[in-house]
Amino acid sequence: MTDLTRRAAVKSGTALAAAAALTGPALLDWARAWAQTAPWKPEKGAQLSLLRWKYFVQTEDDAFVAAMDAFANATGVKVGIIRESSDDVQPKASVAANIGAGPDLFWGYYSLPHLFPSKCLDVSDVADYLGRKYGGWAPSAIAYGKGAGDRWLDIPVNFGGSTINYRVSSLRKAGYSKFPETTDEFLDCAKAMKANNTPGGMTLGHATVDANNWVYWCLWAHGGNMVDKNDKVILNSPETEKALLFAKQLYEQMVPGVLAWNDASNNKAFLGNEIHWTNNSISIYVAATRDPTKKEIAEDMDHAHWPVGPVGHPTELHVAQPLVTMSYTKYPQACKALMAFIMEADQYNKWLYASQGFLTHTLNAYDNNPVWTEDPKRLAFRDAAKRSLTVGGLGSVGEKAATALSDFVLVDMFASFCTGREDLKSAIKIAERQLQRIYR
Repeated sequence: MTDLTRRAAVKSGTALAAAAALTGPALLDWARAWAQTAPWKPEKGAQLSLLRWKYFVQTEDDAFVAAMDAFANATGVKVGIIRESSDDVQPKASVAANIGAGPDLFWGYYSLPHLFPSKCLDVSDVADYLGRKYGGWAPSAIAYGKGAGDRWLDIPVNFGGSTINYRVSSLRKAGYSKFPETTDEFLDCAKAMKANNTPGGMTLGHATVDANNWVYWCLWAHGGNMVDKNDKVILNSPETEKALLFAKQLYEQMVPGVLAWNDASNNKAFLGNEIHWTNNSISIYVAATRDPTKKEIAEDMDHAHWPVGPVGHPTELHVAQPLVTMSYTKYPQACKALMAFIMEADQYNKWLYASQGFLTHTLNAYDNNPVWTEDPKRLAFRDAAKRSLTVGGLGSVGEKAATALSDFVLVDMFASFCTGREDLKSAIKIAERQLQRIYR
C-alpha cells in the first residue's frame, strides 16, 4: 500500500480495505515505519507482560496477537499475553497493585484503574495524542479514562456493547414486529413469549458483565440512582422501588436458574434454544454464524437497544474495557508506545473489523469502519461508547463506584428481592448500608 492510499483509507474508514489491508508483511512494514516516528521510544531491553480478559471471538484474538507480534518485531519489545476470565482480571490486578509487582499492563472491565488510581501510570500524553489525531474521545471514554481528576489513568481501548439478543420468529409469534422500545412493552412481550414457551433469561448471579449491565439499566430506567452528583447515597427512593417491582415481574417471565448463571450461561442457553431473549455482547451471534449446526439461530436472531424506561431516555451500561499500565513497571515508555500502537488506525481498523462487532471503538474516527455497515445485525453495537452511562451513574466513576460494581451491591439487591429472600424495603436497606460504607 502506498502512502497516498494508506492515508486515504485511514481518513475515510469506509472501505473494506481500511479494515483488512494491513496483514502479514504489510502490517510489519507499517509497524516498523510507525516505530521510527512514534513519540515514545521503548527502554533498552524492555519486555512487557499484558494480562487481558479471555477472548470471546477467535478472530479478534488472532488480530490482537498479530498486532502484538508486529509491535515486537518493529520495536524489539516482546509482549507476553496472559489471558484470564473476565471475573479474574480485577482481583489479580488489585493484588498486583497492592504488592507492586506483576504484569506491566492490565486490560480489564469498567472502572478497573479506579480501584487503585495511585498505582496507575499517568498516560495523559498518550490520550491527548490519540484524541487529537482521531477526532476525539466518546464522553464515557473520557470519564473512564480520567475519573474525577485531570490525568488519564488508562487508555479506554474499547467498549463491549451489551444489547438485547432475541429470536426474530419467537418475537413475531408473540405479536411483535420489532423488539419493544419501552419497558412496559418489554414486560408485555416477555409475558407473551413465555406463554408461547419461548421465554428469555438474564443472570442474577455474580456475573461481572451481564448481571451488572441489566440491573444498572433497570435502576436508571426507572429514575433510581445509587448516589447523587456529590456521591451522596440516594438509593432508598420510590424510583428504586419501582425498578425492583418491574424487575421482579420480568424475572417471573424468565427461565428458572438465572440466579446461578455466570457470564457464559446465557450464551449456552440461547444457543441451546432454552431462551429466546437475553442481554449479551455479539458473541452469541458470532458463535452461531461460525457453527453450521447453529445456522438457523444465526439467521433467526437479531439485536436491539435496551428499552427506554419512565425516565424517557436511554439508560444503557456498556462494558468499558480500559488498558492500564501499572506504575511499578520498569518500562513506562515501552508501555506507552504499546498503548498508542494499539489505537493507531492502520492497526485498530483491522482489529475492530476482526472482532465482528464484539469491540466497539472509543475514538470518533472509527464510526465508519465497515464492521458496522456490512451486516445490519451488528449496527446496534456501534454506538455503545456514545450511548453508555458510567458505573457511577449521577456520581463519580472513581474507586467507590468501581467497588460497588465489583462487590455486586445492586445485583444482590435485585436478586434478593426478585427471588423473595428479602422484601422490598429490606432489600433496599441492605444495599443502602453497603453503599454507605463504600461511599463514607
